[in-house]
Amino acid sequence: MPIKLDKIDRRILAVLQQDGRIQNVELASRVGLSPSPCLRRVRLLEEEGVIEQYVALLNPAKIGAGFTVFARVWLTGQDEDTVNHFIDAIKELPQVMECQLMAGDCDFLLRIAVADLDAYRRFQIEHLNRIKGIQSVKTEIPMQKIKLTSQLPLG
Repeated sequence: MPIKLDKIDRRILAVLQQDGRIQNVELASRVGLSPSPCLRRVRLLEEEGVIEQYVALLNPAKIGAGFTVFARVWLTGQDEDTVNHFIDAIKELPQVMECQLMAGDCDFLLRIAVADLDAYRRFQIEHLNRIKGIQSVKTEIPMQKIKLTSQLPLG
């Protein structure tokens, strides 16, 4: 169930989504609070699980993972053992940035980050295709990144 957020909470979250390393004094100034109440609100947002974690967003190209592909995966069945085996195997693959269980045509949609097309092909042969229970994999290669954000809309 969503947490009730007031206008100040939303401003705090908007600023933190842009700069998770901002100092509390600067954050308080930007949202119109004094430092102590601002820090209390941030701590409460953390305790309530609204703020899950703080991370550094890396430039994928600079670390040799600048090639993204999307893979649609169909399993041999949707029974609990087959699905759970796939999920457990995917969680062990750091190249898989995102895995979504889908309703519709395919069973899972994966976002995979690797160095280039050759690296993806090796990943598919050496890791993805070896997961027991996969019936087929269809790879989609994006031509241009139009938008990618980690910032959620705060309405």
